[in-house]
Amino acid sequence: MLFIFISATASARQQTDLLVIGGGASGTMAGIQAARMGVRTTIIEETGWLGGMLTSAGVSAIDGNHRLPSGLWGEFRQHLYQYYGGPDSVFTGWVSNCLFEPHVANNILQKMTGAEKQLQVVFHTRWTAIRKVAGGWEVTAQQGKKTVVFEAKVVIDATELGDVMAAAGAKYDIGMDSRHETGEELAPEKANDIIQDLTYVVVLKDYGKGKNKTIKKPEGYNPAEFAHSCDVSDPASFDSPDNNCHHMMHYGRLPNNKYMINWPKSGNDYYLNIIEKTPAEREAALKAAKLHSLRFVYYLQTALGYKHLGIADDEFPTADRLPMIPYHRESRRVKAEALLTVNHVSRPYDQPQALYRTGIAVGDYTIDHHHEKNQAAPKIDFVKIRVPSYNVPMGSLVPKGVDGLIVAEKSIGVTNMVNGATRLQPVVLGIGQAAGALAAVALRQNVQPREADIRSVQQALLDAKAYIMPFIDVPAEHPHFAALQRIGATGILKGTGIPYKWANQTWFYPQRPVSCYEITDGLRLYYEPLRTYWNASGDPLTIAFLLELFEKAGKKVTMEEITAGWKALQLQGTPELNTELNRGAAAVLIDKYLQPFQRKVDFVGQFKTINQ
Repeated sequence: MLFIFISATASARQQTDLLVIGGGASGTMAGIQAARMGVRTTIIEETGWLGGMLTSAGVSAIDGNHRLPSGLWGEFRQHLYQYYGGPDSVFTGWVSNCLFEPHVANNILQKMTGAEKQLQVVFHTRWTAIRKVAGGWEVTAQQGKKTVVFEAKVVIDATELGDVMAAAGAKYDIGMDSRHETGEELAPEKANDIIQDLTYVVVLKDYGKGKNKTIKKPEGYNPAEFAHSCDVSDPASFDSPDNNCHHMMHYGRLPNNKYMINWPKSGNDYYLNIIEKTPAEREAALKAAKLHSLRFVYYLQTALGYKHLGIADDEFPTADRLPMIPYHRESRRVKAEALLTVNHVSRPYDQPQALYRTGIAVGDYTIDHHHEKNQAAPKIDFVKIRVPSYNVPMGSLVPKGVDGLIVAEKSIGVTNMVNGATRLQPVVLGIGQAAGALAAVALRQNVQPREADIRSVQQALLDAKAYIMPFIDVPAEHPHFAALQRIGATGILKGTGIPYKWANQTWFYPQRPVSCYEITDGLRLYYEPLRTYWNASGDPLTIAFLLELFEKAGKKVTMEEITAGWKALQLQGTPELNTELNRGAAAVLIDKYLQPFQRKVDFVGQFKTINQ
């Protein structure tokens, strides 16, 4: 892969098949995935780093998906393990199982992108305009004083605030939705433009006892503002206030004696809604957020006595040693072909739209909103919204009414409430990987992204060991991972969702027995003759009964075929007609011989007709 920096000899016009605007968490993954699928891809990034909120914003503590190491997220994590010396070496703070220094993650991401021959990254380049042209898009960008025009067939908006999709004409929402529009019981009565607090993260370093790294007293400093910052009680457990300043400081402890300061309770969260502002207006407004974070640092150094912790001088290549960008928890949310609501997340199998069938990324973090610094925000106890793990539907990446554009990062089609879960790093990494796969499939099929075959995109992700269903008990290394993911995405066998602390769960339970009725009922929707077939009881499923169902469904399979293919399918035991099957074995055999995953679905998970 070629890295391009500001240069007097750089071409004023460049052509690419896929242009990813924004080299943040999702943009980097989109570029890698598309390039691995053979697509000539270009990423343009304003800074000199890759990774966005993971790196340039300093949020270097992964929230969620520890037991769902999907696709490129798992690959990235493995690189961290290798660099630091294993899982225990990155379990340094209590907020996460995986913490790291931002500059290390940037280096890893640059090595990952550097290994892809079909991918080029153009750093220090800010897009300024986008317009539709015959065959795709024309994007104007600024490299220092030089103007460069990129021509691309497909564009992915991977910006932090959804700026590209807005300029390209996509419609979007900002702020809280009305419960009457989304059907979400705990949403406000009326919609508003209130978004989550952002944070200007600071990384501190331990310079050693006896050192005094106290910064200059920031303007407007008031210690009372941070007086309750040592409360480390867990809101998910409904604890009483628990003041423990040492424990609070270890919230975001990083390797090599550094500390990520991204503390929500009377800490350095700050309310700003700069989404619709110009770049210059944003930069001016963000000075207040920076100043607020410095006040908190000063409080930690003086009121709490951590004078030996100073702003790290070996992390960010900035004059003030603060991150290049703030941590934006919320951005524009595109009006997409699918809208993921809390109802879809909490009860995926009970909704009119079977969005779970179209899943392209997974998450397990609970719905977490930050509104402490905006007293005008409706008082909603988001922690009480108990949900299982979930998947993100493909249609949420596809804007209505705009061709050739895919939306990633935090700007996808979800409600404000759901954004509190989908904004987390591993989900955004998965969204980016899915965006790259969608772009690659659309370009390969020579269709618009909205016309790309959903099942083909999902299979490409499965080939990359990415999860499309959030099954915690079927890891990517499982011999039946892809088959159980596919059957799960049909809904023939459903998962069991469980709200659990800050890492929610969905279980497939492959070893559990399955009844004749459960399998028959699951297959009814896919195979017309089974809709009036009522000879299934609650008896355990046997191979003999499954073969009977296959025949009713229009696929004649013999016992000889089952016996011949049993070992190749890595199924346990010796097959006999009376052999009882568990959920995993039943799923594997259905996937192999009936292949229901091949049935095409639309953006809301309904079956397409042959002509669609």
